[in-house]
Amino acid sequence: MRLRTGAVLAVLTAALAVSAIAGLALGPVRIAPGRVVDIVIGGLSGDRPTGAFASIVWDVRMPRILLGAVVGAGLAVAGTVLQALVRNQLADPFLLGASSGASAGAVLVIVFGSAAAGFGMGVPLAAFVGSLAALVAVYAMARRGGTMTTGRLILAGVAVQYILSALTSLVLVLAAHPDQLRSVLFWTLGGLGGARWDELALPTVALLVGGALLLTLARPLDLLLAGEEGAHTLGLDTGRFRAAVFVLTSLVIGVLVACSGAIGFVGLMVPHAARMAVGAGHRALLPVAALGGAVFLLLADLIARTAAAPEEIPVGVVTALVGGPFFLWMLRRAGRTEGVTG
Repeated sequence: MRLRTGAVLAVLTAALAVSAIAGLALGPVRIAPGRVVDIVIGGLSGDRPTGAFASIVWDVRMPRILLGAVVGAGLAVAGTVLQALVRNQLADPFLLGASSGASAGAVLVIVFGSAAAGFGMGVPLAAFVGSLAALVAVYAMARRGGTMTTGRLILAGVAVQYILSALTSLVLVLAAHPDQLRSVLFWTLGGLGGARWDELALPTVALLVGGALLLTLARPLDLLLAGEEGAHTLGLDTGRFRAAVFVLTSLVIGVLVACSGAIGFVGLMVPHAARMAVGAGHRALLPVAALGGAVFLLLADLIARTAAAPEEIPVGVVTALVGGPFFLWMLRRAGRTEGVTG
């Protein structure tokens, strides 16, 4: 299994490098892949090339590629963890309302920023609060009598999303300035076009720190999959553990959504593919999901930038077009939903 995991990680690392080079090379201005590699190597060695191509690669496309990789990896890891916490493979940051909650919180601060500034709230903090509140609401509504069914979980997530969408629409109506309208639309559709070098530090730290902490919790996450009683028998306080990991996951989601808007279905599809490759053990599953999520979102963003060129499609639309049918297939395969203790 270790050899298999290593092989999968090697393949995904190579795929990530190829996806990154393709993202740097393709766009309204096409640059030869060899030239892209020379520019990147030159920049990393401290002798950054000059000229129009170098400026496009380093100032425009590189921040976008890095942000896409970070966001894709973070959403895939968050989806993997949420599926373990609720013991349901249909869980996803978007479907459970976490992304919508983070988006709604961020939009409120964008439009009513002057009022929020008095309380020291920024966009990432508001996104975190919205993400955590949405997750808690969905979990509370879906859990009844100690059991949680797939149908109830999905319905609760849909209900919370409708409420948050209505709130966001109301804010959109109240937004008076065109810049605010564009920002709100960005949050609702998701996109990587606004990536800048000075905004990469926070999501990168959130992914690295959050991902490392979640990786140390791989064994307790595995215990949750064995069942509530089994986890209790092995000494896991499931209530406190779930609460702590919900907070940590919401923090990661909130920071990522604060930088990219609400991008759905990454955390639903990638964990399934990762499980097919390396199994359900989280020590191997989390790194594979992170690399898979980075590759998937970079490819989705490449399609978003090139499919309707010179116009750009929001990357959230691309992931929804792929993820929607996948979600319906998962529902069909699930058949009758079964109660889950939790």
